[in-house]
Amino acid sequence: MYVTRHSLFNTGPSVPLGIRQAFDRFVPVQDSDISNAMPKHWSPRVDIREDEQRFVILADIPGIDPSLIEVSMDNGVLSIKGARASSNGGTVSDGEARFTRVERAQGEFQRRFSLPESADAEGITATGNLGVLEIVIPKKALPTPRRITINSGH
Repeated sequence: MYVTRHSLFNTGPSVPLGIRQAFDRFVPVQDSDISNAMPKHWSPRVDIREDEQRFVILADIPGIDPSLIEVSMDNGVLSIKGARASSNGGTVSDGEARFTRVERAQGEFQRRFSLPESADAEGITATGNLGVLEIVIPKKALPTPRRITINSGH
């Protein structure tokens, strides 16, 4: 489901910034995306690369303790699960400040990846550093071709 709000006011470059900010405070404006519709579940963005020896999955998980993330492998499917704590959506004060906009994804997340048969499930490692989860999946050694000698019946 997509939620789109359209502004009744011209909020282009011809409107002075101060007026635009005042209207945005009382009538939130959304630029044809779904940033204001906060789902209960979200998916971290990932990059996947492959070289001769391994697959590498890099997942963006800023603000989440890597020790609270579950990485598992079952029947050729790699799963990443975790959660980001809620910032209360601006309804509860945080000291003197109140949230007026919440755009960072919150709640539970899960990503699943089907791995090829060449993936070595026993050698998978995961590390978290600076908000990026790196999962390294080594490849199994490929069987080397061999020549089969034909024996003569004599």
